[in-house]
Amino acid sequence: MVAITAKLVKDLRDKTGAGMMDCKKALAESSGDIEKAVEWLRQKGIASAEKKSGRVAAEGAVGSYIHTGSRVGVLLELNCETDFVARGEKFQTLLKDLAMQIAACPNIEYVTVQEIPQDVSDKEKSIEMGRDDLAGKPEQIKSKIVEGRIGKRLKELALLEQPFIRDSSKTVGQLVKEVAGKLGENIQVRRFTRYTLGEGIDVQQVDFASEVASMK
Repeated sequence: MVAITAKLVKDLRDKTGAGMMDCKKALAESSGDIEKAVEWLRQKGIASAEKKSGRVAAEGAVGSYIHTGSRVGVLLELNCETDFVARGEKFQTLLKDLAMQIAACPNIEYVTVQEIPQDVSDKEKSIEMGRDDLAGKPEQIKSKIVEGRIGKRLKELALLEQPFIRDSSKTVGQLVKEVAGKLGENIQVRRFTRYTLGEGIDVQQVDFASEVASMK
């Protein structure tokens, strides 16, 4: 297997403008051949999507999904550049797929890792630093282990980092880039809300045996 070096990834990134992880995957899929990797990125629409990511996406649509049984519901705002694209089948399919993804992932709370507040990250660090399996380890090693665990945990909270439920070989973020490349517009997930029936309601537990006994 060909080693995918940091220099090779950087060269492909400089050539296409695609993200580092996308470049690494493209090179892996192309056995380290940079020209084939460029073609792979273009086929996926990723290279062109990255170039458009800085453009303003103020159009789009708000989509919804209600899971079978009506116990879980999702509202999602997905943005693009033009109303024409927003009304198209590919955009609407992506909107539906993303809403279903959110319904299926109860742990996600943010769109990206970058949106996660620092206090959430600090709390996770505090939890990990106190775990029993780290007791007695040198501070340098302990810090590296904690950093890796925190990174993994934060990704679990972000929508774009999740494996796509219809094709786990790609993340939700890669899916959005692929669709953006095919449509030729910048597409951004802006925000979402997940509703679970009864969430946050304190239900009073009734001890029927005691209640019946008190009536005697």
